[in-house]
Amino acid sequence: MARVAPVYRPRDAEHTVLHQVVALHLEAFLGAVAEAGDGAGLPQFVEREFREFLLCGVFEGGVARFQCEGCAREHLVPFSCKGRAWCPSCGGRRMTERAAHLVDAVLPRVPVRQWVLTVPHRLRYRLAWNHGLSRAVLRVYARVLLDVYTRGARARGFPGGRTGTVTVMQRAGSGLNANLHFHTLALDGVFSDGPGGALAFHAAAAPSDAEVAAALATVRQRVRRLLVRRGLEPGDDATGPADRLADESPVLAGIVGASVQGRVALGSREGARVRRLGDERDTAAVISRGPRQAHFEGFDLHANVWVSANDRAGLERLCRYVLRPPFAQKHLRLRSDGRIALELKTAWRDGTRELVFEPLEFLERLAAMTPRPETNLLSAMACWLRAPGGASAWSRTDACCPSPRPRRRRWPQVRTMPEGSPPRAPGPGRLSCTGRLPLMSWRVPIVGAGCA
Repeated sequence: MARVAPVYRPRDAEHTVLHQVVALHLEAFLGAVAEAGDGAGLPQFVEREFREFLLCGVFEGGVARFQCEGCAREHLVPFSCKGRAWCPSCGGRRMTERAAHLVDAVLPRVPVRQWVLTVPHRLRYRLAWNHGLSRAVLRVYARVLLDVYTRGARARGFPGGRTGTVTVMQRAGSGLNANLHFHTLALDGVFSDGPGGALAFHAAAAPSDAEVAAALATVRQRVRRLLVRRGLEPGDDATGPADRLADESPVLAGIVGASVQGRVALGSREGARVRRLGDERDTAAVISRGPRQAHFEGFDLHANVWVSANDRAGLERLCRYVLRPPFAQKHLRLRSDGRIALELKTAWRDGTRELVFEPLEFLERLAAMTPRPETNLLSAMACWLRAPGGASAWSRTDACCPSPRPRRRRWPQVRTMPEGSPPRAPGPGRLSCTGRLPLMSWRVPIVGAGCA
Protein backbone atom coordinates (compact mmCIF):
# COMPACT_ATOMS: atom_id res chain seq x y z
CA MET A 1 0.00 0.00 0.00
CA ALA A 2 1.40 3.40 -1.01
CA ARG A 3 2.18 5.76 1.82
CA VAL A 4 -0.01 8.87 1.87
CA ALA A 5 1.95 12.11 2.17
CA PRO A 6 0.98 14.25 5.15
CA VAL A 7 -1.02 17.38 4.40
CA TYR A 8 -1.17 20.43 6.63
CA ARG A 9 -4.57 21.11 8.15
CA PRO A 10 -4.88 24.04 10.58
CA ARG A 11 -6.51 23.28 13.90
CA ASP A 12 -9.87 24.79 14.72
CA ALA A 13 -8.73 26.37 17.99
CA GLU A 14 -11.81 28.49 18.63
CA HIS A 15 -14.13 25.48 18.76
CA THR A 16 -12.15 23.40 21.25
CA VAL A 17 -13.61 22.83 24.72
CA LEU A 18 -10.70 24.60 26.43
CA HIS A 19 -10.94 27.73 24.26
CA GLN A 20 -14.71 27.97 24.71
CA VAL A 21 -14.50 27.64 28.50
CA VAL A 22 -11.75 30.26 28.85
CA ALA A 23 -13.44 32.67 26.44
CA LEU A 24 -16.86 32.41 28.12
CA HIS A 25 -15.80 32.45 31.78
CA LEU A 26 -12.47 34.32 32.02
CA GLU A 27 -13.99 37.71 32.94
CA ALA A 28 -16.28 36.11 35.53
CA PHE A 29 -13.28 34.26 37.00
CA LEU A 30 -11.16 37.43 37.19
CA GLY A 31 -14.10 39.22 38.84
CA ALA A 32 -14.47 36.45 41.43
CA VAL A 33 -10.74 36.61 42.16
CA ALA A 34 -10.85 40.39 42.58
CA GLU A 35 -13.86 40.11 44.90
CA ALA A 36 -12.17 37.47 47.03
CA GLY A 37 -9.01 39.56 47.23
CA ASP A 38 -10.70 42.87 48.05
CA GLY A 39 -9.82 44.25 44.64
CA ALA A 40 -6.44 42.57 44.26
CA GLY A 41 -6.53 40.26 41.26
CA LEU A 42 -4.19 37.60 40.00
CA PRO A 43 -0.54 38.34 39.29
CA GLN A 44 -0.09 39.89 35.87
CA PHE A 45 1.74 36.90 34.38
CA VAL A 46 -1.16 34.56 35.24
CA GLU A 47 -3.77 36.81 33.61
CA ARG A 48 -1.48 37.27 30.62
CA GLU A 49 -1.28 33.48 30.19
CA PHE A 50 -5.08 33.33 29.87
CA ARG A 51 -5.39 36.26 27.47
CA GLU A 52 -2.60 35.12 25.17
CA PHE A 53 -4.14 31.65 25.05
CA LEU A 54 -7.34 33.15 23.62
CA LEU A 55 -5.28 34.24 20.56
CA CYS A 56 -3.47 30.89 20.18
CA GLY A 57 -4.33 29.46 16.75
CA VAL A 58 -6.76 32.31 16.03
CA PHE A 59 -6.35 34.26 12.79
CA GLU A 60 -7.04 37.60 14.48
CA GLY A 61 -3.84 37.14 16.50
CA GLY A 62 -1.59 37.21 13.42
CA VAL A 63 -0.49 34.70 10.82
CA ALA A 64 2.51 33.28 8.99
CA ARG A 65 2.19 33.02 5.21
CA PHE A 66 3.33 29.79 3.52
CA GLN A 67 3.71 29.42 -0.25
CA CYS A 68 4.37 26.22 -2.17
CA GLU A 69 7.36 26.48 -4.51
CA GLY A 70 5.76 24.01 -6.91
CA CYS A 71 2.14 25.08 -7.34
CA ALA A 72 2.28 28.54 -5.68
CA ARG A 73 -0.58 27.62 -3.37
CA GLU A 74 -0.60 29.69 -0.20
CA HIS A 75 -1.51 28.85 3.39
CA LEU A 76 -2.14 31.20 6.30
CA VAL A 77 -1.15 29.63 9.62
CA PRO A 78 -2.18 31.41 12.84
CA PHE A 79 0.47 32.10 15.45
CA SER A 80 0.56 30.20 18.72
CA CYS A 81 0.69 31.68 22.22
CA LYS A 82 3.90 29.77 23.13
CA GLY A 83 2.51 29.33 26.63
CA ARG A 84 4.49 27.16 29.05
CA ALA A 85 1.74 26.44 31.55
CA TRP A 86 -1.22 24.48 30.19
CA CYS A 87 -1.84 25.20 26.49
CA PRO A 88 -2.13 21.68 24.99
CA SER A 89 -1.05 22.75 21.50
CA CYS A 90 2.07 24.69 22.52
CA GLY A 91 2.89 22.12 25.18
CA GLY A 92 2.61 19.33 22.62
CA ARG A 93 4.93 21.06 20.20
CA ARG A 94 7.46 21.78 22.93
CA MET A 95 7.23 18.16 24.08
CA THR A 96 7.94 16.81 20.57
CA GLU A 97 10.74 19.26 19.90
CA ARG A 98 12.59 18.74 23.18
CA ALA A 99 12.18 14.97 23.12
CA ALA A 100 13.83 14.87 19.68
CA HIS A 101 16.61 17.13 20.94
CA LEU A 102 17.28 14.94 23.99
CA VAL A 103 17.47 11.76 21.91
CA ASP A 104 19.55 13.26 19.08
CA ALA A 105 21.92 15.58 20.93
CA VAL A 106 21.97 14.91 24.68
CA LEU A 107 21.38 11.32 25.78
CA PRO A 108 24.04 8.81 24.65
CA ARG A 109 23.27 5.34 23.40
CA VAL A 110 23.22 3.72 26.86
CA PRO A 111 20.43 2.32 29.06
CA VAL A 112 18.21 4.95 30.72
CA ARG A 113 16.10 4.58 33.88
CA GLN A 114 13.31 6.92 34.94
CA TRP A 115 13.17 7.98 38.60
CA VAL A 116 10.10 9.91 39.80
CA LEU A 117 10.10 11.80 43.10
CA THR A 118 6.86 13.08 44.66
CA VAL A 119 6.91 15.23 47.80
CA PRO A 120 4.36 15.80 50.63
CA HIS A 121 1.43 18.17 50.17
CA ARG A 122 2.86 20.91 52.38
CA LEU A 123 6.07 20.98 50.39
CA ARG A 124 4.15 20.98 47.10
CA TYR A 125 2.54 24.27 48.08
CA ARG A 126 5.90 25.92 48.71
CA LEU A 127 7.53 24.49 45.58
CA ALA A 128 4.65 25.67 43.38
CA TRP A 129 5.74 29.30 43.80
CA ASN A 130 9.28 29.30 45.23
CA HIS A 131 11.44 28.38 42.26
CA GLY A 132 14.66 28.76 44.25
CA LEU A 133 13.44 26.20 46.77
CA SER A 134 12.35 23.78 44.04
CA ARG A 135 15.81 24.02 42.43
CA ALA A 136 17.43 23.38 45.81
CA VAL A 137 15.27 20.29 46.37
CA LEU A 138 16.14 19.12 42.86
CA ARG A 139 19.88 19.47 43.59
CA VAL A 140 19.50 17.39 46.75
CA TYR A 141 17.52 14.71 44.95
CA ALA A 142 19.79 14.54 41.87
CA ARG A 143 22.94 14.27 43.97
CA VAL A 144 21.43 11.34 45.87
CA LEU A 145 20.82 9.56 42.56
CA LEU A 146 24.36 10.31 41.36
CA ASP A 147 25.70 8.88 44.64
CA VAL A 148 23.59 5.74 44.20
CA TYR A 149 25.21 5.03 40.84
CA THR A 150 28.71 5.98 42.03
CA ARG A 151 28.55 3.67 45.05
CA GLY A 152 27.12 0.84 42.97
CA ALA A 153 29.93 1.17 40.42
CA ARG A 154 32.56 1.22 43.17
CA ALA A 155 31.12 -2.01 44.59
CA ARG A 156 31.42 -3.62 41.13
CA GLY A 157 35.06 -2.60 40.78
CA PHE A 158 34.74 0.66 38.85
CA PRO A 159 35.93 3.41 41.21
CA GLY A 160 35.61 6.94 39.93
CA GLY A 161 32.76 6.11 37.59
CA ARG A 162 30.24 8.87 37.02
CA THR A 163 26.87 9.29 35.37
CA GLY A 164 24.34 12.03 34.58
CA THR A 165 20.67 12.89 34.80
CA VAL A 166 18.09 15.05 33.04
CA THR A 167 15.12 16.16 35.15
CA VAL A 168 11.78 17.65 34.14
CA MET A 169 9.75 19.43 36.83
CA GLN A 170 6.09 18.65 36.20
CA ARG A 171 3.80 21.16 37.92
CA ALA A 172 0.48 19.28 37.88
CA GLY A 173 -0.90 15.88 38.76
CA SER A 174 -3.32 13.82 36.69
CA GLY A 175 -6.27 15.59 38.36
CA LEU A 176 -4.95 19.06 37.40
CA ASN A 177 -3.98 19.62 41.04
CA ALA A 178 -0.87 21.63 41.87
CA ASN A 179 1.71 18.89 42.36
CA LEU A 180 5.26 19.82 41.48
CA HIS A 181 7.16 16.54 41.12
CA PHE A 182 10.39 15.47 39.46
CA HIS A 183 10.77 13.10 36.49
CA THR A 184 14.45 12.17 36.13
CA LEU A 185 16.06 10.30 33.25
CA ALA A 186 19.29 8.80 34.61
CA LEU A 187 21.97 7.10 32.55
CA ASP A 188 21.64 3.60 34.03
CA GLY A 189 25.31 3.05 34.74
CA VAL A 190 28.56 4.98 34.89
CA PHE A 191 31.30 6.20 32.56
CA SER A 192 34.94 5.67 33.47
CA ASP A 193 38.29 6.30 31.80
CA GLY A 194 39.18 3.53 29.39
CA PRO A 195 42.35 2.66 27.44
CA GLY A 196 43.83 5.51 25.47
CA GLY A 197 41.75 8.15 27.23
CA ALA A 198 38.48 6.88 25.79
CA LEU A 199 35.40 6.55 27.96
CA ALA A 200 33.86 3.20 28.77
CA PHE A 201 30.29 2.71 29.98
CA HIS A 202 29.45 0.15 32.65
CA ALA A 203 25.75 -0.67 32.94
CA ALA A 204 24.24 -0.84 36.42
CA ALA A 205 22.17 -3.66 37.82
CA ALA A 206 18.48 -2.94 38.36
CA PRO A 207 17.99 -1.43 41.85
CA SER A 208 16.28 -3.58 44.45
CA ASP A 209 13.26 -2.45 46.44
CA ALA A 210 15.54 -1.98 49.46
CA GLU A 211 17.91 0.25 47.47
CA VAL A 212 15.05 2.43 46.27
CA ALA A 213 13.76 2.70 49.83
CA ALA A 214 17.25 3.65 51.09
CA ALA A 215 17.56 6.32 48.40
CA LEU A 216 14.16 7.75 49.36
CA ALA A 217 15.13 7.83 53.05
CA THR A 218 18.28 9.78 52.17
CA VAL A 219 16.32 12.23 50.01
CA ARG A 220 13.76 12.76 52.78
CA GLN A 221 16.46 13.34 55.41
CA ARG A 222 18.41 15.83 53.29
CA VAL A 223 15.29 17.71 52.17
CA ARG A 224 14.21 18.08 55.80
CA ARG A 225 17.65 19.46 56.67
CA LEU A 226 17.34 21.89 53.76
CA LEU A 227 13.97 23.09 55.04
CA VAL A 228 15.34 23.51 58.56
CA ARG A 229 18.22 25.64 57.28
CA ARG A 230 15.73 27.86 55.45
CA GLY A 231 13.28 28.06 58.35
CA LEU A 232 10.65 26.07 56.47
CA GLU A 233 10.67 22.79 58.38
CA PRO A 234 7.37 20.89 58.12
CA GLY A 235 6.70 21.21 61.84
CA ASP A 236 6.59 24.98 61.60
CA ASP A 237 2.96 26.00 60.96
CA ALA A 238 3.69 29.70 60.73
CA THR A 239 3.66 31.14 57.22
CA GLY A 240 4.83 34.66 58.01
CA PRO A 241 7.29 36.36 55.70
CA ALA A 242 8.62 33.01 54.47
CA ASP A 243 5.43 32.49 52.46
CA ARG A 244 6.29 34.63 49.45
CA LEU A 245 3.17 33.57 47.58
CA ALA A 246 0.85 34.80 50.36
CA ASP A 247 2.79 38.07 50.54
CA GLU A 248 2.65 38.76 46.80
CA SER A 249 -0.84 37.45 45.99
CA PRO A 250 -3.04 36.18 48.84
CA VAL A 251 -5.77 35.12 46.41
CA LEU A 252 -3.41 33.03 44.29
CA ALA A 253 -1.99 31.54 47.49
CA GLY A 254 -5.49 30.37 48.43
CA ILE A 255 -6.07 28.98 44.93
CA VAL A 256 -2.76 27.08 44.93
CA GLY A 257 -3.36 25.75 48.45
CA ALA A 258 -6.81 24.49 47.49
CA SER A 259 -5.43 22.95 44.29
CA VAL A 260 -2.77 21.04 46.23
CA GLN A 261 -5.50 19.55 48.45
CA GLY A 262 -7.87 18.83 45.56
CA ARG A 263 -10.45 21.35 46.79
CA VAL A 264 -12.27 24.45 45.53
CA ALA A 265 -11.06 27.94 46.51
CA LEU A 266 -13.76 30.27 45.11
CA GLY A 267 -17.52 30.36 44.73
CA SER A 268 -20.38 28.65 46.53
CA ARG A 269 -18.45 25.35 46.83
CA GLU A 270 -15.45 26.92 48.56
CA GLY A 271 -13.55 24.27 50.52
CA ALA A 272 -15.41 21.33 48.95
CA ARG A 273 -13.69 18.47 47.16
CA VAL A 274 -13.66 18.33 43.36
CA ARG A 275 -16.49 16.12 42.09
CA ARG A 276 -15.43 12.62 41.08
CA LEU A 277 -17.16 10.11 38.81
CA GLY A 278 -16.40 6.44 39.51
CA ASP A 279 -16.78 3.72 42.09
CA GLU A 280 -15.15 5.24 45.16
CA ARG A 281 -13.99 2.92 47.87
CA ASP A 282 -11.80 3.27 50.93
CA THR A 283 -8.21 2.16 50.54
CA ALA A 284 -5.59 1.66 53.20
CA ALA A 285 -2.34 3.62 53.22
CA VAL A 286 0.44 1.72 51.51
CA ILE A 287 4.23 1.75 51.84
CA SER A 288 4.85 0.48 48.31
CA ARG A 289 2.51 0.39 45.33
CA GLY A 290 4.69 -1.80 43.14
CA PRO A 291 8.21 -3.02 42.40
CA ARG A 292 11.04 -0.51 42.87
CA GLN A 293 8.75 2.00 44.53
CA ALA A 294 8.98 3.38 48.07
CA HIS A 295 6.58 5.63 49.95
CA PHE A 296 7.18 7.27 53.32
CA GLU A 297 5.56 10.28 55.03
CA GLY A 298 4.37 11.80 51.77
CA PHE A 299 7.65 11.23 49.90
CA ASP A 300 7.42 8.73 47.04
CA LEU A 301 10.17 7.40 44.76
CA HIS A 302 9.52 5.18 41.72
CA ALA A 303 12.26 3.63 39.56
CA ASN A 304 10.71 0.75 37.63
CA VAL A 305 10.69 2.24 34.10
CA TRP A 306 13.77 1.33 32.06
CA VAL A 307 14.78 1.67 28.39
CA SER A 308 17.56 -0.36 26.79
CA ALA A 309 20.52 1.21 25.01
CA ASN A 310 19.34 0.42 21.47
CA ASP A 311 15.66 1.30 21.93
CA ARG A 312 15.85 4.90 20.74
CA ALA A 313 12.17 4.95 19.75
CA GLY A 314 11.26 3.80 23.27
CA LEU A 315 13.56 6.44 24.73
CA GLU A 316 11.87 9.15 22.69
CA ARG A 317 8.46 7.97 23.88
CA LEU A 318 9.73 8.16 27.46
CA CYS A 319 11.10 11.68 26.86
CA ARG A 320 7.72 12.73 25.47
CA TYR A 321 6.02 11.29 28.54
CA VAL A 322 8.13 13.26 31.01
CA LEU A 323 7.79 16.44 28.91
CA ARG A 324 4.04 16.12 28.27
CA PRO A 325 1.63 19.05 28.89
CA PRO A 326 -0.75 18.76 31.89
CA PHE A 327 -3.65 17.45 29.79
CA ALA A 328 -4.74 16.78 26.22
CA GLN A 329 -7.68 18.38 24.45
CA LYS A 330 -9.22 14.96 23.77
CA HIS A 331 -9.60 14.30 27.50
CA LEU A 332 -11.82 17.36 28.04
CA ARG A 333 -15.57 17.14 27.55
CA LEU A 334 -18.23 19.81 27.92
CA ARG A 335 -21.26 18.33 29.65
CA SER A 336 -24.85 19.29 28.92
CA ASP A 337 -25.08 21.06 32.31
CA GLY A 338 -22.17 23.36 31.41
CA ARG A 339 -19.62 21.62 33.61
CA ILE A 340 -16.26 20.38 32.33
CA ALA A 341 -15.37 16.69 32.60
CA LEU A 342 -11.73 15.62 32.59
CA GLU A 343 -11.23 11.97 31.67
CA LEU A 344 -8.34 10.39 33.56
CA LYS A 345 -5.87 8.45 31.46
CA THR A 346 -5.74 5.77 34.18
CA ALA A 347 -8.43 5.24 36.80
CA TRP A 348 -7.36 6.10 40.35
CA ARG A 349 -7.07 3.47 43.06
CA ASP A 350 -10.47 4.48 44.47
CA GLY A 351 -12.12 3.86 41.08
CA THR A 352 -12.39 7.50 39.94
CA ARG A 353 -12.48 7.73 36.14
CA GLU A 354 -13.48 11.38 35.59
CA LEU A 355 -13.27 14.67 37.44
CA VAL A 356 -16.06 17.20 37.00
CA PHE A 357 -15.40 20.93 37.39
CA GLU A 358 -17.57 24.00 37.43
CA PRO A 359 -16.13 26.49 34.90
CA LEU A 360 -14.63 28.73 37.62
CA GLU A 361 -13.20 25.69 39.41
CA PHE A 362 -11.52 24.62 36.19
CA LEU A 363 -9.97 28.06 35.65
CA GLU A 364 -8.72 27.93 39.24
CA ARG A 365 -6.75 24.82 38.41
CA LEU A 366 -5.24 26.44 35.31
CA ALA A 367 -4.17 29.49 37.32
CA ALA A 368 -2.58 27.34 40.04
CA MET A 369 -0.32 25.48 37.60
CA THR A 370 0.99 28.59 35.82
CA PRO A 371 4.73 29.00 36.50
CA ARG A 372 6.51 32.26 37.11
CA PRO A 373 8.15 33.80 34.04
CA GLU A 374 11.78 32.86 33.39
CA THR A 375 11.71 29.69 35.50
CA ASN A 376 13.52 26.72 34.02
CA LEU A 377 11.52 23.48 34.19
CA LEU A 378 14.16 21.31 32.48
CA SER A 379 17.51 20.69 34.15
CA ALA A 380 20.55 18.43 33.82
CA MET A 381 22.93 17.28 36.53
CA ALA A 382 25.84 15.61 34.78
CA CYS A 383 29.41 14.61 35.35
CA TRP A 384 29.99 13.50 31.76
CA LEU A 385 28.89 15.89 29.04
CA ARG A 386 28.97 15.52 25.28
CA ALA A 387 31.80 17.53 23.80
CA PRO A 388 30.75 20.14 21.20
CA GLY A 389 33.22 18.77 18.64
CA GLY A 390 31.50 15.57 17.60
CA ALA A 391 28.63 13.16 18.04
CA SER A 392 30.68 10.45 19.74
CA ALA A 393 33.18 12.57 21.67
CA TRP A 394 32.69 13.08 25.38
CA SER A 395 34.47 15.20 27.96
CA ARG A 396 34.51 15.16 31.74
CA THR A 397 33.56 17.94 34.14
CA ASP A 398 33.60 17.89 37.91
CA ALA A 399 30.81 20.43 38.34
CA CYS A 400 27.14 19.70 37.89
CA CYS A 401 25.85 22.22 35.39
CA PRO A 402 22.63 22.83 33.44
CA SER A 403 22.31 21.66 29.87
CA PRO A 404 22.40 24.34 27.16
CA ARG A 405 19.07 25.60 25.91
CA PRO A 406 18.01 23.55 22.88
CA ARG A 407 17.76 25.39 19.61
CA ARG A 408 14.26 25.70 18.25
CA ARG A 409 13.60 23.23 15.43
CA ARG A 410 11.34 23.63 12.44
CA TRP A 411 8.61 21.06 12.05
CA PRO A 412 10.24 19.10 9.15
CA GLN A 413 13.18 18.47 11.49
CA VAL A 414 10.99 17.25 14.36
CA ARG A 415 10.04 13.70 13.56
CA THR A 416 6.51 12.43 13.91
CA MET A 417 6.91 8.98 15.40
CA PRO A 418 3.99 6.51 15.25
CA GLU A 419 3.71 4.12 18.16
CA GLY A 420 6.36 1.39 17.94
CA SER A 421 8.04 2.69 14.78
CA PRO A 422 11.72 3.73 14.56
CA PRO A 423 12.36 7.48 14.50
CA ARG A 424 12.82 9.16 11.16
CA ALA A 425 15.94 11.04 10.26
CA PRO A 426 15.56 14.85 10.17
CA GLY A 427 14.73 16.08 6.69
CA PRO A 428 16.39 18.98 4.85
CA GLY A 429 13.06 20.72 4.24
CA ARG A 430 12.29 22.58 1.06
CA LEU A 431 8.73 23.87 1.10
CA SER A 432 6.04 21.97 -0.79
CA CYS A 433 2.31 21.60 -0.23
CA THR A 434 3.14 19.06 2.46
CA GLY A 435 6.05 21.04 3.94
CA ARG A 436 6.18 23.47 6.81
CA LEU A 437 9.13 25.76 6.16
CA PRO A 438 7.99 29.38 5.59
CA LEU A 439 9.34 31.28 2.63
CA MET A 440 7.71 34.44 3.92
CA SER A 441 6.26 35.15 7.32
CA TRP A 442 5.32 38.25 9.24
CA ARG A 443 3.30 39.06 12.34
CA VAL A 444 0.55 41.27 10.93
CA PRO A 445 -2.91 41.02 12.53
CA ILE A 446 -5.73 40.47 10.04
CA VAL A 447 -9.42 41.19 10.28
CA GLY A 448 -11.43 37.99 10.41
CA ALA A 449 -10.59 34.51 9.20
CA GLY A 450 -12.05 35.24 5.76
CA CYS A 451 -8.63 36.46 4.60
CA ALA A 452 -7.50 32.83 4.52
